[in-house]
Amino acid sequence: MDSRPIGMLDSGVGGLSILREVRQALPGEDVVFFADQGHVPYGPRPLEEVRAFSVEIARFLALQGAKLIVVACNTASAAALRQLRLTFPDMPFVGMEPAVKPAAETTRTGAVGVLATPATFQGELFASVVERFANGVRVIPQTLPGLVEQIEAGELDSAATRAILERAVRPLLAQDVDTLVLACTHYPLVLALIADVAGPDIRVIDPSPAIARQTRRVLDERRLRTARPAGGATAFVTSGAPDELRQMAARLAGVAGPAFGAA
Repeated sequence: MDSRPIGMLDSGVGGLSILREVRQALPGEDVVFFADQGHVPYGPRPLEEVRAFSVEIARFLALQGAKLIVVACNTASAAALRQLRLTFPDMPFVGMEPAVKPAAETTRTGAVGVLATPATFQGELFASVVERFANGVRVIPQTLPGLVEQIEAGELDSAATRAILERAVRPLLAQDVDTLVLACTHYPLVLALIADVAGPDIRVIDPSPAIARQTRRVLDERRLRTARPAGGATAFVTSGAPDELRQMAARLAGVAGPAFGAA
């Protein structure tokens, strides 16, 4: 049994959608959550820059004693997951992979929409997932400029946020898409609004529960689980404003804990 914390990293508050599920699946584990809000959003940035940020944060989490790191950001996973595993060969990583496989397996129309940032679509990971799992299925990528910024500002159900979603989702529906994949961890935080804009006949896939299950599976395989059945603590670190992150964590994930500024 291992009482060291799980490390989690994201560009901002999007990873709180993963944290919420991990806290439910692994209530005894301590977690250190790093939000790189000083550099959010990652999506429009060059992959090399995102890779450098991710390696720096992973090094910080390793120094905090992390036994496993969840890359709770699709953009960082696309840009940096391979480099992270090379740089820290003894550290297990759980990354975000666009949930194209379950979408391709269940679509009735043969058309799937993937909602993500530009950097996620540029990375090798997205092309690899489509090639492996979407044979015979049309996979239509769609970016949502401005949505991450709206979520970071706490604008989860405003008219402006709805307008961004409508501009992105309606063209997909016009192409006979019946399944939407949320391939940015910020997007599950507005899942209800996405579902409302898409309508009742559209399936929306949130990968957060699957990532929590994978985290638990890796901990079990490596015998890294804590002996505590419950009572795990969460600490937040940000390159932005600690008080704002702490408040957003309580509001969006229902998770409380101290928040610190990154040195």
